[in-house]
Amino acid sequence: MNAQVVAAVDLGATSGRVMLGHVGHNELSVRPVARFPNGPVRRADGLHWDIDALYSSVLAGLAATVREEPQLSSIGVDSWAVDYALMAGGQMVAPPFHYRDDRTAAGVERVHAIADHAELYASNGLQFLPFNTLYQFAAEQNLADADGFLLVPDLINYWLTGRQVAEQTNASTTGLLNLATGQWDDALIEKLGFSRSLFPELVTPGTTLGPVRDELGIRADVVAVGSHDTASAVVAVPATNDDFAYISCGTWGLVGVELNSPVLTEASRAANFTNEGGVDGRVRYLHNVMGLWLLSECVREWQKEDASVDLLELLAAASALTTTVPIFDANDSSFLAPDGMPERIAAWCTEHDLPAPQSRVEFVRSIIESLSVAFVDAVRTASDLSGKSVSVVHIVGGGSQNELLCQLIADRSGMPVLAGPVEATAIGNVLVQARAQGFVEGSLESLRSLVAAAFSPKQYLPRSR
Repeated sequence: MNAQVVAAVDLGATSGRVMLGHVGHNELSVRPVARFPNGPVRRADGLHWDIDALYSSVLAGLAATVREEPQLSSIGVDSWAVDYALMAGGQMVAPPFHYRDDRTAAGVERVHAIADHAELYASNGLQFLPFNTLYQFAAEQNLADADGFLLVPDLINYWLTGRQVAEQTNASTTGLLNLATGQWDDALIEKLGFSRSLFPELVTPGTTLGPVRDELGIRADVVAVGSHDTASAVVAVPATNDDFAYISCGTWGLVGVELNSPVLTEASRAANFTNEGGVDGRVRYLHNVMGLWLLSECVREWQKEDASVDLLELLAAASALTTTVPIFDANDSSFLAPDGMPERIAAWCTEHDLPAPQSRVEFVRSIIESLSVAFVDAVRTASDLSGKSVSVVHIVGGGSQNELLCQLIADRSGMPVLAGPVEATAIGNVLVQARAQGFVEGSLESLRSLVAAAFSPKQYLPRSR
């Protein structure tokens, strides 16, 4: 069969892209057609996403894709998790809040007054994150004005097709999906005082949602993929055996293992590990680590002072650095909000009797060292808590290009690290579409074999320490 053409819309917390995928028997390739920035905007009531601008960029990217490949078969959309738009009468009530908005603290307090984390974990299996959707709902001022809600990729799919649904991998991050049933948790929803009528129909990855609306001028079907970007990224881990851990590394570092059933022990809850839905009913057992957000925020601050600051130059200098730098807790909640990141890292070090980094290069090295420690700790904990043996670590996403980070993970874990592909999320998105359309077939393992053949990862072997 000749290769078929699909488009992956991959929306991240700092940028978005439309990728063109060619896929068929023993053939897989992706290339970017459009890239565009994304980020928070501050409004009178708090931090939001500029969702209208993001959708306009998506449409422009899809239009460019169709100009290049008029025979486009389908489109799939993935994005970050937890954030949503309230809907009323088919219209958006207000643009989605950004998960870093500080309103969520009040939501946590309200939810835990009704159901503590232990009770929640027994039903939803999620690690405590103060911005999970159920906490945002509890802080929501406009809930009474809505007749529904849509997570970000579901909102884009609705605007493309006119169909309101919730894809399961992303729905699993809301805290309102029952792990045992895979359905909305009616008992928890009622207990928390939310209206069950708000919750849309659930669909699984690979469901064809319908054609793009005629007025948009794009002739293609829209397919629900693993719409949580990590779910798509894990599909594209080029693993050849089952004994792997993964790190999907971008703004966040999602670190864990793939399982067939959740881990709901008290030890798992205490370690703050999460059980999120994966493609084909797999469980993404993982821990959220702050990720390259720490580095990008520092660089953003430095570029305000000096526009010539260059990340690649800083990374090269950090790799050559021989002086000792402090290792801080990359998971500390003080690093969640934007702005002032270098000062907050320095303050954390001072508060913990560590010498703060003194130069930009030392800050960069300290961040990379600290992330490597957090990632390796999470890999080991995931293996211990789940009982799954791990002999290799796969790192995918933007972090796979960070050679210093990859080597430090190999050194600290004592295991080989296989880095790449960079565009794992888009590749997983493409593969789920292609399988739904009948262009490829087989299990996740079969799809990963295609990835391993098409995108050879770079290997980092542990050095003696």
